[in-house]
Amino acid sequence: MSTNEYRTEKDSMGEFQVPSNAYYGANTMRAVLNFPISDLRFSRSFINAIATIKKTAAQVNMELGLLDSDLGNAITQAAQEVAEGKFDNQFVVDIFQTGSGTSTNMNTNEVISNRAIEILGGKLGSRSPVHPNDHVNTGQSSNDVIPTAIHLAALISISKNLIPSLEILLNSLNSKSKEFMGIVKTGRTHLQDATPIRLGQEFLGYAGQIERAILRSENAISELSEVALGGTAVGTGVNTHPNFSSKVCEKLSEVLQIPISETTNHFQSQSTLDNIVEASGSMKTIAVSLMKISNDIRWMGSGPRGGFGEIELPEVQPGSSIMPGKVNPVIPESVCQVAAQVIGNDMSVAVAGQSGNFEINVMMPVAAHNLLESIDLLANASKNLAIQCIDGLKATNKGPEMVESGLAIVTTLVPHIGYDASAALAHNAQKTGESIKTVAIRETNIPKEELDKILDPESMTEPSEY
Repeated sequence: MSTNEYRTEKDSMGEFQVPSNAYYGANTMRAVLNFPISDLRFSRSFINAIATIKKTAAQVNMELGLLDSDLGNAITQAAQEVAEGKFDNQFVVDIFQTGSGTSTNMNTNEVISNRAIEILGGKLGSRSPVHPNDHVNTGQSSNDVIPTAIHLAALISISKNLIPSLEILLNSLNSKSKEFMGIVKTGRTHLQDATPIRLGQEFLGYAGQIERAILRSENAISELSEVALGGTAVGTGVNTHPNFSSKVCEKLSEVLQIPISETTNHFQSQSTLDNIVEASGSMKTIAVSLMKISNDIRWMGSGPRGGFGEIELPEVQPGSSIMPGKVNPVIPESVCQVAAQVIGNDMSVAVAGQSGNFEINVMMPVAAHNLLESIDLLANASKNLAIQCIDGLKATNKGPEMVESGLAIVTTLVPHIGYDASAALAHNAQKTGESIKTVAIRETNIPKEELDKILDPESMTEPSEY
């Protein structure tokens, strides 16, 4: 290999060749060669989170007198640049790596160290005057930094991306609920006709699901705001100042505008991923809600002539390469696929959460990847569902038309003629093809004017006395 293209670096295991213009070092290069598994890398949100930890750690270590101000300020500047995304192409380690994420922690330390060396006029790869372990990693261990970075990345993404997207979807659903409240249609249970319901009430139900999705997101933030930083290797806090973690958490809270607190029990915080598993479970529940809503919209829009056809979906693209004029519910379909991915991601996180052996979990990178991907997918899908689909929905006249011919409206006759007589009346209507009202006029003694009131579909959409 050309000496111009590579530099020779030393780490604790000896010499290693590293690309001459790389900001990462020997430790990272070893990991690149050790884990040629996939093209998956840590997300932008994770890199921002871990760099922000390094930045605030350097500031606190200077305050505590543990880090020279010249070095600390250079580290602070370098970490800020990493947090802003200026060195994303230097994060080259595969997701499928050492279970503690040590390779990525060192990737971060080396990039920040080399950039700080450059700021101070030094030579890349020299490990002087800024050392990746001795200076950038002061008071830290991969075992507490990586889980903390996962928590921060997730709660930032939830608060900045997911919740705002869910709020957009909630507003769209509430708007459609109001718009459709005057439309009475056939309710359905078991995919069979049931008593009437307002189309607006159905959309009110969807809005209620998203309201609760936002609450679940806020609960996930609460779970993730407790961080492991300060426990170092096994939770004892060896080699860190007793005030280090609390001070870093204070600074993180100021920077992120989200309350971050040191865990009250480092031994559980570092040996488990319980908070991450809980947060992922909330994401799965949100995915299930979105799938339910999307499938209902697909059903109600089915047709336009051979299905329910109660609503018209926006036509966003041709639906077939062979059938001219066909338009498919592609936006809800994409949401259902996102939901399937998130549900699968949650299973991966659950398996990862089981892999805590004694004082450390050894599947942190894959848990991070799946949780952060789920949050991003849900945020993007929710916003897209609102803008590309919900906002453009239109009600047709098919829903109200089907109510009159439906059999389930016989339910309101039960208090007047009894269950068995009502069932017999419904069976007769089914056989003859007549409406419930027509058969009731012929087979009961109830005057037509009273039947009009009893069988009024609108009156069936809210509680009432017999």
